[in-house]
Amino acid sequence: MIILIGGEKGGSGKSCLAQNLAVYLQQQERDILLLDADPQGTTTDWVREREENEDLSNIPSVQASGNIRQVLLDLSKRYQDIVIDAGGQDSEALRSAMTIATHMLLPFRPKRRDLKTLVHVEELIRLAKAVNPQLITNAVITQCPALPSQAQRIWDAKEACESFYLKPLAQYTTNRNVYDDADENGLSVFEISSDTKAKAEIEQIAIEFLGELK
Repeated sequence: MIILIGGEKGGSGKSCLAQNLAVYLQQQERDILLLDADPQGTTTDWVREREENEDLSNIPSVQASGNIRQVLLDLSKRYQDIVIDAGGQDSEALRSAMTIATHMLLPFRPKRRDLKTLVHVEELIRLAKAVNPQLITNAVITQCPALPSQAQRIWDAKEACESFYLKPLAQYTTNRNVYDDADENGLSVFEISSDTKAKAEIEQIAIEFLGELK
């Protein structure tokens, strides 16, 4: 699988999802590579933090930018799965990865400024599927308020995605400190015992998005 995490708006948790999905796949005994195509290098910094902790398993990673299609073709011969952190902008790396990815996950916070990008995202997906018709695309709503009284915001965000023919996952992530705590230490939510609900969120996203892995 070539799994692309990207979108138009920064701050919606793309790097967090890429990192946690990479650890999830590794724990399923998949041979994985994490590719950082975000100019900010957030995932590369996370990998470096991780390498300094001898108690954690190393995750192979590389950085790439520009047209990364050929890079992905070459790497896909060496790894079972590639997880790409494409960052929060329309870039050449994002567009080129879309032409070869098997899966693309687009995170949106339940906020107007995130959902306004759906117009452009729909166009990107349409162009990508013209050359890569097998591309599986889903939205995921992230950083949601945990209060039951705010549930309508989540449903409204999902409906907005559906109105642009982008199917949202049933599972979403909520505002939890553990996501930031893990990121700052090169960890994933699977390696911090303080919040089992965050682990369950990522597991359900992975299963719903990627299916049951053998």
